[in-house]
Amino acid sequence: MYDVIIIGGGIIGCALARELSRYNLRLALIEKEVEVGFGTSKTNSGIIHAGHHSSAETLKGKFEWAGNQRWDDLACDLKFGFKRIGELLIAQKPEDLQYLQDLKKQGEARGVTGLEIWSPKRIQKEEPNLTHTIIQALHAPTAAVINPYEACFGLIECARQNGAELFCGRPVVSIEQNDAGFSIQTPQRKFHARIILNAAGIFADRIAAMVDADNFKIFPRKGEEYMLDRRLQGIVTRLIFPIPSATSKGVLIIPTVDGPIMVGPTAEDVNNREDLSTSFAGAAKIFASVRKVCPAISERDTITEFAGLRAVSNTNDFIIEPSPVKGFYNIAGIQSPGLTAAPAIATYVTDMLRAEGLALIEKPVWKKDIDGPPHFARMTAKERKAAIRKDPAYGRIVCRCESITEAEILYAIKHGARTLDGVKFRVRAGMGRCQGGFCTTRIMDLLAQTLGVPLHKITKRGQGSEVCTPRRDDISVEDKA
Repeated sequence: MYDVIIIGGGIIGCALARELSRYNLRLALIEKEVEVGFGTSKTNSGIIHAGHHSSAETLKGKFEWAGNQRWDDLACDLKFGFKRIGELLIAQKPEDLQYLQDLKKQGEARGVTGLEIWSPKRIQKEEPNLTHTIIQALHAPTAAVINPYEACFGLIECARQNGAELFCGRPVVSIEQNDAGFSIQTPQRKFHARIILNAAGIFADRIAAMVDADNFKIFPRKGEEYMLDRRLQGIVTRLIFPIPSATSKGVLIIPTVDGPIMVGPTAEDVNNREDLSTSFAGAAKIFASVRKVCPAISERDTITEFAGLRAVSNTNDFIIEPSPVKGFYNIAGIQSPGLTAAPAIATYVTDMLRAEGLALIEKPVWKKDIDGPPHFARMTAKERKAAIRKDPAYGRIVCRCESITEAEILYAIKHGARTLDGVKFRVRAGMGRCQGGFCTTRIMDLLAQTLGVPLHKITKRGQGSEVCTPRRDDISVEDKA
């Protein structure tokens, strides 16, 4: 019997796990994917919003600025990529100027610091590659970029070192309520908990329906994103936002924390909660929009593309509340600025549980930080020599595009990577221009050797994404069956 089980291992579930690991609770997180962060969080734009975008009347507005201020300490403790690069919200039409002023006032009323209206001259000085048709921009220096999947890995690793248990590859099949709490059935085993925190993202309403707590609906909204060649690094140095629409913050230009530029997303309401396809129409829309802002960016510079699904609730706001079923809590509809708000949401939910009567006794010892992954590419020549002397695996480059060594691949596997994407998102192997064309087979070899499994069992992101087939003489009786 667990005190608390969190369903969903995205950024919200992982943040909840770390926050609750401070207390003397038997705590577990159940995730349907083979690793945490492999749902919406993996395909997130990686933006920590400045704190002024969302209306103060919403939960989005309540947690946006509060969450923004927590990320510096989290990045320091958990060793993931994080940079405060600031943002520019641009206006290209006179009728948009009032929106900039209104947003500035909204941010200042909330306490957001450093907001300034920039003139065309200032914009051209600071970002010379933007179009000269911009007539004003609102600058917000508090905006930042992170690696959201690295943040998920760091949060859950911290939670685990403080006693939380993690179960991946366990889709929830059913939930039964009983006198002691809940029984959660997965294909592998049954879990028992007094309290359930439903942080299942785009499937949160379906999880809630298992206990008749679905007093809300989730509508998936697909967003396509396009990563550009590293040669464009520095073409803009800040996040570039257009004036938003009713359904989206618009197509952005995003200097990622690792350097390459990303553009997107689209905003397309879809019915299929598994639809992660990209399209010619999506690419055309994104690059047509981006060229109006930064003419030097071209679709020919794309090195990879992907899509993610945002969990849009029927309230168009976050849903963070006890459900009508005692002991079952919904943390749902966490779309933008959900990444920004995640640490603040975790604290709020913890306080809500305390107010609902859960005894939260702090542990006498709680370790807040972890040892982050090594980064050979960022080392000085002297540091590299020392690393190779200590471990010769640092002297063997596996991913040439990103200068990722064998030692880093082995670190990723030791810290939970079981797939090619698990390695990729922990240490960037395969994220460069060739997108794994040179390093995939070597990474597969290292995974197979370290995990003690045959090569044909190695997948890209879990069952159904196998990369190769076995030789005929390697097929076991079980595989044939």
